[in-house]
Amino acid sequence: MNNKLFFWIKSILAKLFTMIFLGLTVAIMFSLMTTIFKGISNGTDIMQFFLSSINTGIIALAVFELALVINKEYSGHEESESDAVAILRRTIPRFIGTVCIALSLEGLIMVIKYSQLDLAGNLYYPVAIICSTALLLIALAIFLHFTKNTQTSAD
Repeated sequence: MNNKLFFWIKSILAKLFTMIFLGLTVAIMFSLMTTIFKGISNGTDIMQFFLSSINTGIIALAVFELALVINKEYSGHEESESDAVAILRRTIPRFIGTVCIALSLEGLIMVIKYSQLDLAGNLYYPVAIICSTALLLIALAIFLHFTKNTQTSAD
């Protein structure tokens, strides 16, 4: 009985968090469309608002991905698999991949922006972002390498 109550509460909270993150995704996408519309109607430099729009779109994608992971992993049927490492191994790479794409795009956009504005002295910010992304990918690879035995023994 206690296990069923826990599963019910976990399922309700997962659905709640999924709806919150999906709502945030919709709000971010609305903000993106508003930015594009205002940029076009005000005659702003097209490159400037498109770069801003790409950043906003990537953030929306990361929040949407988080909502999908929460919905898939926590609101499903009772799990026969209780191994936390196997659950993390299944969900973390997808989310970290989305974050790494967002960070590397952000770094590349900053490099382009600073290059166009002749602000070469500020290039250490995007370089730090890109290096951090590389370290995050290396950490993910190390995690996947050290947990691969857990995955094969759980199957």
